[in-house]
Amino acid sequence: MNTERELPAVAPAVTAELVGALSPRLRKRLDAGIAKLTDRPVVRDGDTVRITVDDEGSVLELDAPGGVVADTAGIRCGCLLAPDCLHRAAAASAAPVADMTGSAESAEGTGTAETAGGAGTAEGAEGAGTAEGAGDAGPAETTAPSTTAKPTETTAPSTTVKPTGTTAPSKTVKPTETIRPTQTTAPSEQPSRVSGGRAVPVPEESATPPQNSAAHAVFGAVAAVLDAGADGSGAVLQAELLRAAHSARLAGLPRAAAAAVSVVTALRAARAADPAFRLTDLVGAVSEALFVAHRVPFATGAELAGLRGTARQPYTPDGSLRLYGLFSEPVLTASGYAGAVTWTADAEGRLYTVSDVAPGGAGRAVGAADRAVRVGDTALTHRELARAGLAVSGATVSPAGRLGAGAGVRAVRASGADWRAEPLDRLWAVPVAEQVGRALSGGHDLLFLEVTLLGAVREAAGDGLLADCGGVPVRLTAAHDHPALPHRDNLRLLAAARGSRLRVIARLTAASHARAQLLATEHPTTAGSRVDLGLDRLQHADLPTPAPALAPVDAILTPDEAPLHLLRRRIEQSASGGRRVLAFPGDSAADARRLHRHGLGTAGDILDELLAAAAERSRDAFGRLLAADTRRFARAWLTAARYMDEVDRMLCAAAWSG
Repeated sequence: MNTERELPAVAPAVTAELVGALSPRLRKRLDAGIAKLTDRPVVRDGDTVRITVDDEGSVLELDAPGGVVADTAGIRCGCLLAPDCLHRAAAASAAPVADMTGSAESAEGTGTAETAGGAGTAEGAEGAGTAEGAGDAGPAETTAPSTTAKPTETTAPSTTVKPTGTTAPSKTVKPTETIRPTQTTAPSEQPSRVSGGRAVPVPEESATPPQNSAAHAVFGAVAAVLDAGADGSGAVLQAELLRAAHSARLAGLPRAAAAAVSVVTALRAARAADPAFRLTDLVGAVSEALFVAHRVPFATGAELAGLRGTARQPYTPDGSLRLYGLFSEPVLTASGYAGAVTWTADAEGRLYTVSDVAPGGAGRAVGAADRAVRVGDTALTHRELARAGLAVSGATVSPAGRLGAGAGVRAVRASGADWRAEPLDRLWAVPVAEQVGRALSGGHDLLFLEVTLLGAVREAAGDGLLADCGGVPVRLTAAHDHPALPHRDNLRLLAAARGSRLRVIARLTAASHARAQLLATEHPTTAGSRVDLGLDRLQHADLPTPAPALAPVDAILTPDEAPLHLLRRRIEQSASGGRRVLAFPGDSAADARRLHRHGLGTAGDILDELLAAAAERSRDAFGRLLAADTRRFARAWLTAARYMDEVDRMLCAAAWSG
């Protein structure tokens, strides 16, 4: 039984308080208590969830009005040791983390079925708490305006913050290197005021003392997690990180709070062996949390505003819209949200989304496509809207393109358009390199591609689909691995449709090769029909007779790449196994020397510092080992992770350009 999917979400402060109140003896037993709790039956009665915690019939109750347990009084236990028992803290630690900062819309707005919060991106309903979204439930997106970070210590590269909250470091690279990350934007001018007939510079706003303290706490908590790795980051370390996230939210740092919660979500997915967990999600979440917490004390002005983030996105009037359905995709997040997002476009090619995301599990993700969209009075379901159209008056739209569902919005069904007919045809007319550049620059990450299927390609994470896109070999992967969703099965069937030339919609994955998650495709045999790969299931009868392979798939994929995997492997190893994995004795300098030989001097220097920080242990006057400097290791790891992010972005752009 997956208890996390059945329990209501619990606010970070509640979990932190309950775990913090445990005695040292009970803290040692907390992880075992969580494991026992997952084997107990869960009964839901409205907003109340009950769990029988022992053989004597003691019942634990979680009261979650609106789907969220917002205070410690909402978790009650009937055992003899209550309220100081282990059961309350175990239930809070086993439940999904409630996103009190309102960052869930980022996952919903992109449709990303994230397992780590991005992402990512990735990782509720619109505008809750505003007049616009009063009828919807769930949090809205945490965003960060574009800004240029100022230089800091040598251990942290300067960074350009993207509107989506994804950042990429601008690293000064030695002249011998062939990869040159560069600054992408110019610094903004310093504001000034006129005094005595001359302009006097006005000091830019800096972080407040409470914000600096909160950022320091987040950095320290994430550094402790990185020191222990996912394998060693149990419920106690997670609770400390949730406490830091709560402090960041109260201090006015919603982006840092959301990033910290994303780390906890990724850790729980990793430790629970969630089939949808990806190590890259954990690496991205840790990198984002460390970066934001590290930069806040040094940032000013616009950069600081971006690092603080925004808890709620505003919805602005956009008049009347004529929209055409593109596709619909399920949303299933590790933080306990599920639903569907339908993508539409207007006659000018601008993209808009209609969402239905709320607390739930895989069942809600599968069934949400057949629910009516929440825009105006239309009875269209998400599945129908993906192939039809919508005429909206009094529309309100968020900066991310999400349609509002306020009382003044009116919408009626309209005719749709084929992907190969106007106005949708223009989406595929944009050059692929231009689409990739837009995504890497902080725009939407959807790619509209015309590909020829070449067959299956085997990878460690599962079989993918190899396709040719204008001479560029592209690896198309499943957007989600949950067995209740048909992504993986559809991908396997499409691999048998070798030779088919199709228009597809995919989500860009930044990698050193052309890679994207396949979301929707034209039907392989039925002209004018399309398949939403997360909702529709292909059958063998839908496939054409495969064409003979022109060349082995392995011959199409070129393995001659710079050995950047040496640095990436160390980054991922430490995120999974902790600092001690890199501190093992051996000739660790061999990897750095190999990077230097390939002209990657900066990568070699970064790896040297990472390994040195991992192995460093001081001794006291009596020769006893002192505790490791977790903050130094976290800074070295952050430098390596941000460097690899920037390199991946540059290699990604180069790969798609052919």
